[in-house]
Amino acid sequence: MRNAIKKRKMVEWTNEEKEKINSVYGCELIYTNATLEQIKDTSVPNDAYLVYYQVNNDNYVDVCRGRKRVDIFDLYYDKLGSKAIKKIDFGYGRTNPRL
Repeated sequence: MRNAIKKRKMVEWTNEEKEKINSVYGCELIYTNATLEQIKDTSVPNDAYLVYYQVNNDNYVDVCRGRKRVDIFDLYYDKLGSKAIKKIDFGYGRTNPRL
């Protein structure tokens, strides 16, 4: 019996999307498709959030900053749709964002 290797299709942000994220949503993507080390990175600003979402039964976590949690929600809702967002939670960042 052959073992089928399922390639995980990652969610990609185009350059155009990345450029408009700050001006349209007031958000900043710090890490996309974050690894465990990136998720627990304490050097990111303390106002960064962890965005948990699911696409094609694959779970992802991004580290994202925004003025308000609703701005981050709007960004991911517009990009991925209504059922993809699972949770937006506080990140592990300890750095003052004003520095």
